[in-house]
This record gives sequence, C-alpha cells and structure tokens, in this order.
Amino acid sequence: MSTKKNKEGLIRKILRIILKTLIYSFLFSLFYILFCKWINPPITLTQVGSLIQGHGLHRKYVSFDEMNSNVKLAVMASEDQLFPDHNGFDFKSIQKAMKHNQKSKSLRGASTISQQVVKNVFLWQHGGYFRKGLEIYFTFMIEKFWSKKRILEMYLNIAEMGDGIFGVEAASEHYFHKPAKDLSRKQAALIAACLPNPKGYTIKPLSAHVASRYPWILRQMNNLETDPDIKELIK
Repeated sequence: MSTKKNKEGLIRKILRIILKTLIYSFLFSLFYILFCKWINPPITLTQVGSLIQGHGLHRKYVSFDEMNSNVKLAVMASEDQLFPDHNGFDFKSIQKAMKHNQKSKSLRGASTISQQVVKNVFLWQHGGYFRKGLEIYFTFMIEKFWSKKRILEMYLNIAEMGDGIFGVEAASEHYFHKPAKDLSRKQAALIAACLPNPKGYTIKPLSAHVASRYPWILRQMNNLETDPDIKELIK
C-alpha cells in the first residue's frame, strides 16, 4: 500500500512540476512578446548562430518611418501578398505548398511574414513538429498583441538579407551605400529577391535567382500598390 501511495505522490509531484513549468513558460513568453512590441530584441537565436558559424553579425535597427515605402512594398510582393488581410496564416498558400511538395522534389514553403518574424525573433530556423507548434502559438500571439505595422517593421529589421547581414538598413548600406529610406524600387526588389535563401541568392555578385526574380517582384509591386490596405500599411 505504501509503495502505491509513493507512486501516486511521485506522479502528483511530477504533474505539479509540469504545470508550473507550463505556467511560467507562458508568462515569460507573454512578457517577451509585450517587450518586443515596443523594444527590438537584443539578439536572436539566428543571429547567435550566425556569429558561432563565423558569418558575423551586421545589423542596424531603424524605425518604420526610416524605411521607405519601396522596401515595405517589395517584401510583401515577394513574401506575403495577403499580409494586411490574414490573421497570421495563409491557408490557401499552405494547401498549394502541400500539393506541390507531394508531387515535386523541390520543397515550397508557405510561411507568412508573421510566421517568419516568429521564427526569427522567438525560435530557431530548423525543427520539426515541436517548433511548428510553438510557431503557431507565437504567430497567434503577435497577431493579437502587435499591429501589422509593428510586425512588418520587425521583419524588415531582423530578416537575414545576406551572409550575416540582418535587416534592411544594414543590407541597404552594405549593397548600395545608402540608408533604407533612400532605396529605389529596383534596389528594394533586389533585396526582397534574396530573402528565401540570403546566403545562396546573392545580390553582389548577382545570382541567377535574384536576377530572374527581381523583375517579377517589380511587376507585383506595381499590381499591389493600388490596394487600399497595402497603401495604408506602407505609408
């Protein structure tokens, strides 16, 4: 009987520890989400990884107003054209990507800008179902507590845009020797074209992928800039 009671006591103790861990983890995540609503993250796991792997860390946070409309429009045209309208998840793109991946050896992603912000700010780059579950949670939370402008601002500040180059200001200075507020449409499209694989899809020297993709992004920018929701977001 005492052995049974000891086992039950141990199980209850373990359950209490798990419950406390979940509660504290939730409270910490909520605190950091609210912290990042107003203050840029001191460093991210992706940036730490860049330093450890010897790629360096070149970044320069700037406010939303210090980025011109060209680069805001370019990343939406390239990465997430429904960004102003969805709640963090583009289910149609997810379904298309799943169908494509079942038929093709080349994998296609369907991450929204919101999901990419979560991956870059709160999580890590590669992982399985556990990371995907956390990604869903954090995406829901930032869509709930942040504005779309803050999500886009954060994306443009923390996305890797070259080998060890993070954020549009660092990318603009590195590639074009000017601040992000002075980027032309073509220059903004070139930066956006490298985003899926910034180490492989290089701007200087110009890779074949970037050379073929940036004209498409320019056309998409022309199509999207008249959309009222996008006009309101990028101004």
